[in-house]
Formats: sequence, structure tokens, C-alpha cells
Amino acid sequence: MKKIGFVGLGIMGKPMSKNLLKAGYELVVTDLNRDAVAEVVEAGAKAADNAAQVAAQSEIVITMLPNSPHVKSVVMGENGVLEGAKEGLILIDMSSIAPLASKEIEKACAAKGVKMLDAPVSGGEPKAIDGTLAIMVGGDKALFESVKDLLLVMGSSAVYCGDIGAGNTTKLANQVIVALNIAAVAEAFTLAKKAGVDPHLVFDAIKGGLAGSTVMNAKAPMMMEENYKPGFKIDLHIKDLNNALETAHGVGSPLPLTAEVMEMLQTLHHDGFGQNDHSALAKYYEKVSGTKIAD
Repeated sequence: MKKIGFVGLGIMGKPMSKNLLKAGYELVVTDLNRDAVAEVVEAGAKAADNAAQVAAQSEIVITMLPNSPHVKSVVMGENGVLEGAKEGLILIDMSSIAPLASKEIEKACAAKGVKMLDAPVSGGEPKAIDGTLAIMVGGDKALFESVKDLLLVMGSSAVYCGDIGAGNTTKLANQVIVALNIAAVAEAFTLAKKAGVDPHLVFDAIKGGLAGSTVMNAKAPMMMEENYKPGFKIDLHIKDLNNALETAHGVGSPLPLTAEVMEMLQTLHHDGFGQNDHSALAKYYEKVSGTKIAD
């Protein structure tokens, strides 16, 4: 098996790296959070001080970081992946970043003889733990095929979407649909509660019909229980929708509904709920309606 490097051991990266260890891969890891590094080392990984050291010991490096500037710094900056990389290294960036940033990073990689895929994921922490993430991939198709089995250790699906940046464009489409769906669930369940109908019964009645969705099944129970422990934080969804809006402005694609939900998320951020799960969109409706979905 190839030697794998992993940079970024947050909510998503930590369980993803552990799944690679369970599958028998040799893993070297780094993160600014040394407690997270220690936890993954305890599971069988080796620790490195920085991304350059990770790259020097690896044939494939996976990055799982918050946003475009973090990936640029970890790959192209001081003590970055490209500083330690040998020619032929494969970089798989599984962060959710702007498609144009993926293209910029890939260009820097190519100049050093490093091959790159952008491979963002969907599914949040539960699916990262289960190894059932949906992975959307951009880059060279033959390169994708060569690492598909590795990706399927972390996900239940890995789909080739096109050239570099296509994975992140696909992820932006995913995040638009998820955000609007959560907002619709919060809006509808607030209506039910305000009209005197038990949201639990509404959920049971509609989840098997056309309104049913993976999003509603995951997020409606959280709203009804006021459980906003993050699988995916509001602040991260704000980041993704920012990238979606910027990309849309660049290509001339209208996103009026996305812009509306972005304003809701920004309100929640400024109210101090940025670290809550994005199901806390229910709190926005509570604020403007004076009605809680939860009992």
C-alpha cells in the first residue's frame, strides 16, 4: 500500500484519517491542534511537525482544511507540501474551497511535478465517521481512477466531475441545495408549530413523500430537539456560500435564493451561533416568528 500523508485533523479530517488507518494504510499526519495529532497517532499514525515533512514521507498527501487561504498556505507556503514533495507526488485536496483557488494551486503543483485532484466531500461528521461520504472529484481522469479505491475507504461514492476545479464547483452546487433545503425545513416546521400542529407528526406524515429528503431526515429531528451540536457549522456554510456567490458572479449565474439564505446565516453568526450546526437556521425563524419548533 502507498504511504499516505494527511494534513488537517478537524471534525472531518480526524475520522477520515482513522478510516485510512483501519484499512491498513501507513499514515503520517500533522495539524495545528496537537491533541488531534496525538489522538490519530494513538490510532496508529506517525506525526510530523509540518506539511513539508508529511510530503517528504508520502506518495499521496490528502489535505482537509477550512478554506482556500489555508490550502494555499499549506501547499504553497513556508514548510508547505511543495517544499517537501518529490516529483510524482499526488496531492488530493478534500477541502471545500473556491474552484479558482483549486486551479491556482494545481498550477503551482504542476510546476513542481506534483499531480493534483480537488475532491471535496459531502455528508458531515456522521458520514466521515462511517466512511460513507459522497466525494466529488476534479482533475485528470486517469489520476482519479488510480486513487479511486483510496477515496472509497473514506466515502461510499467517488464521482469524477471533470477538470481541476470541477469537484469544488459540484460541491458548491451541493451546498446551495443543502442550505436552501434546511431553510425550507425550518420555515415549514415553524409554520406547522405556529398553526398548532405537532412538528413530530408533520415529519412522520411527509418524510415518505416528495418533500422527504436526506437533509430533512437529518436536520428536522435536530430542530425538534434543539440539538445544534455541529456536524457542519454555520460559519463553514457561510464560507461555502460565499464561494458559491463569488463563483456565480464570475460566470453570470443568478443565485437569489442562496443570497437570501446567506443573509439568514449571517444574522445567526452575528447573534453568536456561528459554531452551531446549520440546522440552527431554525433559530432564525424563531427570532422572526417568536415561535420555537422544539417543545
